[in-house]
Amino acid sequence: MNNREGTPRSLTARVRRLVVIAAIGGLAGCAVGPDFSRPAPPSVARYTARPVPSVIPGVAGEPTQQFHAGRALSRRWWRLFGSPQLDEVIGRAIADSRTLASARATLAQSQEIVAAARGAYFPHLELSGTAQRNRSAAGNASFGFGGISPISNLYSVGADVSFSPDVFGLTRRTVEEQGALAQFQRYELAAAYLALTGNTAAEAITMASLRAQIEATEALIADDERNLSLVEQAFEAGKVARTDVLTAQTQLAADRTAIPPLRQQLSTARHALSVLAGQAPALWSPPDFQLAQFTLPSDLPVTIPSRLVRQRPDILAAEAQLHAASAAIGVATAQLYPTLTLSGSLGQQSLQWASFLNTANRFWNLTAGLTAPIFEGGTLEAQRRAAIDAYHASLATYEQTVLASFQQVADNLRALAHDAQLLGAERQAYDTAAAALTLQRESYAAGKSTVLNLIDAERSYQQARLGYVRAQAQRLQDSASLFVALGGGWWQAKL
Repeated sequence: MNNREGTPRSLTARVRRLVVIAAIGGLAGCAVGPDFSRPAPPSVARYTARPVPSVIPGVAGEPTQQFHAGRALSRRWWRLFGSPQLDEVIGRAIADSRTLASARATLAQSQEIVAAARGAYFPHLELSGTAQRNRSAAGNASFGFGGISPISNLYSVGADVSFSPDVFGLTRRTVEEQGALAQFQRYELAAAYLALTGNTAAEAITMASLRAQIEATEALIADDERNLSLVEQAFEAGKVARTDVLTAQTQLAADRTAIPPLRQQLSTARHALSVLAGQAPALWSPPDFQLAQFTLPSDLPVTIPSRLVRQRPDILAAEAQLHAASAAIGVATAQLYPTLTLSGSLGQQSLQWASFLNTANRFWNLTAGLTAPIFEGGTLEAQRRAAIDAYHASLATYEQTVLASFQQVADNLRALAHDAQLLGAERQAYDTAAAALTLQRESYAAGKSTVLNLIDAERSYQQARLGYVRAQAQRLQDSASLFVALGGGWWQAKL
């Protein structure tokens, strides 16, 4: 319908009524497709078939650990290790990590995509203006119409408004899908934060362990050198054979080969920690961590399985993808239904600029359009079936993520119990080897034992010392791994 005589007030009222009616129609419409419902928490009450003891016993002189089911996990769980140096490095990593910066930017991008999708809820208004100059062949004097000007002007200014009521929920499902994908990016940021803090703590403990192993190996080499000197003296005195000298030399050479790999591992851990902290290895080096600087956490909070699925970022990310897949079914379903479009325009149009503002030169129109798919060659139905298949795939992925997370927690709970047993055995071996070495040294000094017996005793002692160091470090590593497996308290942090 077109009219050049309507007043601005009456036209504005018509447009307003049209928009209100369309909005009411959109609100009254239903969103087709399934409504997403979060998967129910698992019914299991524990992570392992056999209950894990609440208290992990330790040997004399070693700390014990105790599990506390249901206790909240601190967001700064690394402080439980009592290392100010670790606190400083993790703080630097959180502040300067490029991985976190990338994840934050990706999250911001996804949130803007949601905002863009919400724009479809509202009418779209555009302003246009044209100034056109034409020359008509009919106005040429050679055709006998010299009284008519061959040049004409056309001036036009107007506003166009269009609106598509969300009758069947296409816009709502699209916004829902994009919102779920934005949630996925939020949980990806949380997962990156958790991985960053966990890896930083792991590398710091690795550095401390490697330093202790290097110190133990260097002490072993020093013993080898001293023993070689003793054997050479005994050989010169005719008390031992040449083979004893060769045995001592072989042992020294073999033990020296252990140092370069340990130093390389230490360099690798140092460089990895620099990168985790957002620094180039050439410009910044982490502190020289020592095992003695770490305190084994004695109280270990353990989240129950039904709450773990609401806290681990990888599970929540899988759930967000499942939500997006559910909304995608709604989008594909809504595309099977008609689309209603309402549009209108208002403007001024004139051949003469002087009379441009006259009410007689005003124009307006209102249009309602309906588009409905009739035959698409099966495309739309196939797209809907594909969306349903994608949902089932996402559901299976979610369930597998939950299972894997439970396995990770179960592994760490059992590992800590086994670590305590291993540490007890290594501590006993270390104490026994130390006592045997003391006796051998006394026996050798009294001339009641050979130098080879002394060498064997010193080697047993140093090997037991290495095993003890590794067991201490492993207990620290598995404690940190448990905190990460339980979600690391990221939900309390400002990401």
